[in-house]
Amino acid sequence: MSNESTATRAHPALDQYLGLLRDGRGLSPYTIRNYRSDIADFLDWLGAESRVLSDLTRADYRGYLASLQEAGTAESSVRRRASTIRSFTRHLKREGVLPRDPLALAATPKSTSRLPHVLSHSQVTALLEAPDTATAAGIRDRAMLECLYAAGLRVSELVGLRMNDYDDDHQAFVVRGKGDRQRVALLGDSARLWLRRYQRDGRPRLVSEESTDTLWLNRFGKPLSARAVQLSLKRHAERAGLQVDVHPHLLRHSFATHMLDGGADVRVVQELLGHASVSTTQLYTHVTDAARRETIDHALDGIAELLRERRGKDLNE
Repeated sequence: MSNESTATRAHPALDQYLGLLRDGRGLSPYTIRNYRSDIADFLDWLGAESRVLSDLTRADYRGYLASLQEAGTAESSVRRRASTIRSFTRHLKREGVLPRDPLALAATPKSTSRLPHVLSHSQVTALLEAPDTATAAGIRDRAMLECLYAAGLRVSELVGLRMNDYDDDHQAFVVRGKGDRQRVALLGDSARLWLRRYQRDGRPRLVSEESTDTLWLNRFGKPLSARAVQLSLKRHAERAGLQVDVHPHLLRHSFATHMLDGGADVRVVQELLGHASVSTTQLYTHVTDAARRETIDHALDGIAELLRERRGKDLNE
């Protein structure tokens, strides 16, 4: 359903809520867009069922989630929408829009499969080698895939990078993550090499009069979009012969798992991923098998050493 739906326009409380999230919590435009889409879809469903928000019940909430499941919506998306809706009704209660929170005792659907899927080392290698590096776009894509994987970046973080966000002396990006929090994302030796090549041989051939200081450019010299990254990744996955659904976050999952497979401490991986809680990172410890640790992927070479060096400097300052 469209973000500019009838239900959304009819509920200024939604705009007020989104403004609070944007200005009070510093959420990114991408996250705000997802909140708007999720809540608008729920409000549209209520309207189609001849229900109104002021009379919302837990039965309505369960009915909406059931309709998503019947439509084949991914389990993770159903849980995300459930959480978003419950946050919205809590806000409406606090603001006095609703006399009570009708979903205060409602449950979020439980996950039946919490473990993330990951690529094997050989699959990652095949994917990274898929772009045609005889072209400027191919050099860009190779460098982009290397950075997505080796730095464990979210796609929103990747496309938001600027030229001056990278420090080659320290092999690190300054990344703006969720809630506009900043972290340092380290690059392995392979990603560093390909990023240098992109900056030297790829990006200058993509620059146009409309270009800004955005790091990743499309063929028109404009900033590369998250959607373009997703489509590019799927195209290279097909070229590499991967028989799995490859998306940007899968590379982040794979990065975390491969670091743990290589013996990295979970707190180190938490820092590299920018997770606020170590419990989020610990999810990946269940994907690895300590009885069959693998040698760390060549694309991650150098990261552990860089982190130890950085921590040593912090302790001496």
